[in-house]
Amino acid sequence: MQSIDQLPDKNKAQIISVVIENNDDGYLAMIPGIQGAFAEGDTPQEAIFNCIDVLKMIIEYKQEQKENLNLGSIELSHNTGWTFAIPIQL
Repeated sequence: MQSIDQLPDKNKAQIISVVIENNDDGYLAMIPGIQGAFAEGDTPQEAIFNCIDVLKMIIEYKQEQKENLNLGSIELSHNTGWTFAIPIQL
């Protein structure tokens, strides 16, 4: 599996969902479906960046072990400006 920075097809992007929750010390960011992919931060942005750093370490480990993360992917075009995920049920 390629890392997020080394996508095999320039017209595809691997996607993840990040869940942010308040906790006692600030915020917790988690990536559902990927064991160990969570991190804390004083702000939501810091929690997200810390979580992405953890994800990069997990991807590196999985590559060394020849394991796949099974990340989702979407097609991109020159017209693609933004992509985002929204919950459909709370």
